[in-house]
Amino acid sequence: MLSFEQARDWLLQRAQPLSATEQVELLAAAGRVLAEPVLATLDVPPHDNSAMDGYALRAAEQAAAMPVSQRVPAGSVPQALIAGSVARIFTGAPIPPGADAVIMQEQAETAADGTVSFSQPASAGQNIRRRGEDIRVGQEILPAGKVLNPADIGLAASIGVETLTVRRPLRVAVFFTGDELVEPGRPLAAGQIYNSNRYWLAPALMRLGCEVIDLGIVRDSLGATREALRDAADAADVIMTCGGVSVGEEDHVKAAVEAEGSLDLWKLAIKPGKPLAYGKIGLADFIGLPGNPVSGFVTFQVLARAFLERRAGLPVSALAPEGPYPAAFDWTRPDARRSEFIRVRRVCVDGRWQLELYPQQGSGVLMSCAWADGLVRLEPGQAVARGDMLAYLPLVQ
Repeated sequence: MLSFEQARDWLLQRAQPLSATEQVELLAAAGRVLAEPVLATLDVPPHDNSAMDGYALRAAEQAAAMPVSQRVPAGSVPQALIAGSVARIFTGAPIPPGADAVIMQEQAETAADGTVSFSQPASAGQNIRRRGEDIRVGQEILPAGKVLNPADIGLAASIGVETLTVRRPLRVAVFFTGDELVEPGRPLAAGQIYNSNRYWLAPALMRLGCEVIDLGIVRDSLGATREALRDAADAADVIMTCGGVSVGEEDHVKAAVEAEGSLDLWKLAIKPGKPLAYGKIGLADFIGLPGNPVSGFVTFQVLARAFLERRAGLPVSALAPEGPYPAAFDWTRPDARRSEFIRVRRVCVDGRWQLELYPQQGSGVLMSCAWADGLVRLEPGQAVARGDMLAYLPLVQ
């Protein structure tokens, strides 16, 4: 069986980042991957301006009582400061030529004759935001490859950028095989189950920023499966399925992928999630997840997600463990051959964090994934006694 590390490395080596790009408006750019660096075409701020409401003056000319020669609101163009006077100024307004300091209005008092006196002496440069203090012309403010967050979008707007060049979203086609599958909202007949895999996989892909092409349920026949694969390969960068890659007579995905392209079928030394398939159909990658809901969910979290992130040009999740935290459970029957990813939840008891275990860890118990907020990876044969310190891997939901 292939180890977890071998499978992850193998997948990442084959994940070629998208090169296709598109232009999007700023308000549509959050969460997208920047394809080209953004360089400043102006200084920010574009002129020396006041950091607060107050009075602009030349510090060396400060006197006991000074006349107000002009009023400078934000957005206006000031006149040169008359010698021996002050300018009433507001936050963000340009500093009048000849002024070199701003005294805040809380330190000013206006007399009946309109002159202003100050309770504190001014020093040159005080309360002035200098031109280019934040950004200089030609400075790279956003590097290529960055996942854009709201602050990045605001930063781009601050230099007048209207659109950004970003990577095109990764297109992922999904379909699900099995005549026993039924969509929620319809009554179940004998031997049927609801198609839960569709409803965790599609949202997980959307959370990654993927464009999901949902081909729904494909009937259990080789011809229908091959047709679905051809349609998916024409439209998508990656094709994903859950189940159907074993060698059973009614499992047609394996044969269909081999007929339409190429396939590597692995048995992984992890639990849950032993079967995993990777292949190519035309230019599209194919990933076949296990059909059991928990197996598919965990395999997506720890393996497929990293592949998709690299394909989309996103930073690859490092699976960096947190903790360690004490176990609030015993694990007495470890698997001797496979690494186990058990579903846990981090809770605070008496001011101390610890890890609780969902009591049913079967590969069909999707409730364990909805309940859990993390995983613990146990090595083959690793038992756990209450109080043992364990590394914790937060789930990305």
